[in-house]
Amino acid sequence: MIIISKDDFRKIVDHAVSELPNEACGLIAGRTEGNNKIIEKVYLLSNIDKSNEHFSLDPKEQLAAVRDMRGCGLSPLGNWHSHPSSPSRPSEEDKRLAYDKTASYLILSLTDKDKPVLNSFHIDGDKAEREELVIKE
Repeated sequence: MIIISKDDFRKIVDHAVSELPNEACGLIAGRTEGNNKIIEKVYLLSNIDKSNEHFSLDPKEQLAAVRDMRGCGLSPLGNWHSHPSSPSRPSEEDKRLAYDKTASYLILSLTDKDKPVLNSFHIDGDKAEREELVIKE
């Protein structure tokens, strides 16, 4: 299970909406307790591809985020990105580019901007398994 606060969920949604029509992206960090991943910090990074179909994290921002995680005593848990006009599930490209089997891949669908949908996945090769996601107050 992955746990995210309502504030961090809102932070992701707001950033993704602000980046429309392009995909937005970032990293998530926190701690692991048993089988639970608890997100304690969300990083909003630039999509240097400036595309509505794919994303690439800005390498300098990514490095700064990892340094910040270490400085805060947090562990990298995975990444997140938005799908401006498609469902909250990994695309074939998302699966192909998922390099870390232990990471959580959060995907936010903005198909209906009034009801954004966030799901989390474990991706191993061409298999994507949905992970239970809890949004806490």
